[in-house]
Amino acid sequence: MSRTRAPWGMRAGFAGAAALVRPTMRLLVRQRWEHTERIPRTGAVLAVNHISEVDPLSVAHMIYNQGLLPAIMAKAELWKAPVLRQVLQTTRMIPVERTADAGRSLTAAAEALEEGRVILVYPEGTVTRDPQGWPMSARTGAVRLALKTGAPLIPVGQWGIQELLGYPDRRLRLLPRKTARIRVGHPVPLDDLRGQPLTSTVLREGTDRMMDAITQLVAELRGEPAPEGRWNPRTGRREPTA
Repeated sequence: MSRTRAPWGMRAGFAGAAALVRPTMRLLVRQRWEHTERIPRTGAVLAVNHISEVDPLSVAHMIYNQGLLPAIMAKAELWKAPVLRQVLQTTRMIPVERTADAGRSLTAAAEALEEGRVILVYPEGTVTRDPQGWPMSARTGAVRLALKTGAPLIPVGQWGIQELLGYPDRRLRLLPRKTARIRVGHPVPLDDLRGQPLTSTVLREGTDRMMDAITQLVAELRGEPAPEGRWNPRTGRREPTA
């Protein structure tokens, strides 16, 4: 943890949470982490596909085991659960209001980057609704954060943990023991976009690059090519990408 500038109290909170989460995850699933050396040691934005309601624990475990402190950008509704709220506050996770000004969460994320933490973002905003589990259309917040702060944007693909707890049935399937794989990619190329006004065109271009990179990582983990286009949850169909 020597690279982080996070306060001692937060690090202690992480240590307490890790004492519970790490053995639990090891018991529930076999974990395979690939190319973790690609995660910068001085702060980064990790953009991950979302396939299960428990995969934030799996990805956070991977980040923590690299000697880094994750800061998950999660829906604000989670802070309403009393016990969970205490854990989220102690580890200073970042609530994202769906209807309020998103600037507050981006400011909190920028402050976490200054502390050397790794920001964990799910660009899709929710567990994928793609019928085949592929990454779907995404929001632009991860790219906005990376462009505003100068932090590297790292794509991450995962596959397998949805077999433990999937969507939409939310049934827990403990046996046989599942394998949760995570593959870290190279930084999304954004240099040509940095310094430009953050217009919708710039943000969408960066977001398309990010989702293409995540989808490629997922295809590698699945051992099959991704379908053409991305699922749009608003229209309920797969639509072509630019």
